[in-house]
Amino acid sequence: VIACDMHPGYASTRWAERQGQPVIRIQHHGAHASALAGEHPDVQKWLVFTWDGVGYGEDGTLWGGEALTGSPGSWQRAASFRPFKLVGGDRAGREPWRSAAALLWAVEHESGRHRHPGQGAFLNGFVEERERQVAHQAWQGGVNTFETSAAGRLFDAAAALVLGRGVSSFEGQGPMELEHAAAAGTDAIAMPLRADATGILRSDWSPLLPVLTDTGLSQGERSGLFHESMAQALVDQALALRESVPFEAVGLSGGVFQNRFLTERVAAKLAGVGVDVRLHREVPANDGGLCFGQIIETLARQ
Repeated sequence: VIACDMHPGYASTRWAERQGQPVIRIQHHGAHASALAGEHPDVQKWLVFTWDGVGYGEDGTLWGGEALTGSPGSWQRAASFRPFKLVGGDRAGREPWRSAAALLWAVEHESGRHRHPGQGAFLNGFVEERERQVAHQAWQGGVNTFETSAAGRLFDAAAALVLGRGVSSFEGQGPMELEHAAAAGTDAIAMPLRADATGILRSDWSPLLPVLTDTGLSQGERSGLFHESMAQALVDQALALRESVPFEAVGLSGGVFQNRFLTERVAAKLAGVGVDVRLHREVPANDGGLCFGQIIETLARQ
């Protein structure tokens, strides 16, 4: 049996399909969660936050800010972020301005305003007017767009808005720089949390935009506020889910949790409300741990 990712475009998935063997397709974030569970077999009932840049979801959208409950072989999606529409396909990973624009355009469209305050100032410096106009037209028309709930793309957007990181040399460069700039001791901005039509709890990132675009605050303050707010959003989801879903521990997996500043703030906040927090010890938190998670998930289904 060959286990692989659900994403039909991955080279590994296409390779698996050509081998003539039974194939088990494992959802990306389920593999992250199972990789962590495989390192902590003493925990039977989990709430695992799997935050990364992209992962093919069971509904055909691109997940990346997910909270999964259960255990290997039986993960259930319970919480996430408000989804937003990105344009540009794979280019978004190395062009953080696209994530920033997507958030600003979404709020602009929702409010009916001509533009979100600060939109022109922040987007003009990233790309030429023509490219931005083409991207906006594609975004409006749904051409080469995809819907995502990825926390990693929220970090990209914050890096663009706070640091001016419009284009990156490698995926994750902006968030790494954002972490380095973050000032400690800031307060969190509350993100509204409500269930969508399918019952998934969603944290709404829109209250972050006025702060991220406020040049009256230093880069360190804005970055610190963003990190603190993301950490608090996770804790708010965990406490809300604890009311109805029993779990023994909260796990943190996915590439976003390579961010030490964020991970330490999350761990401290959860410990403060009596929640056991589990981290990766030997298996990478990022996609380097997926193959191990796919094995654990496959064995649990046998």
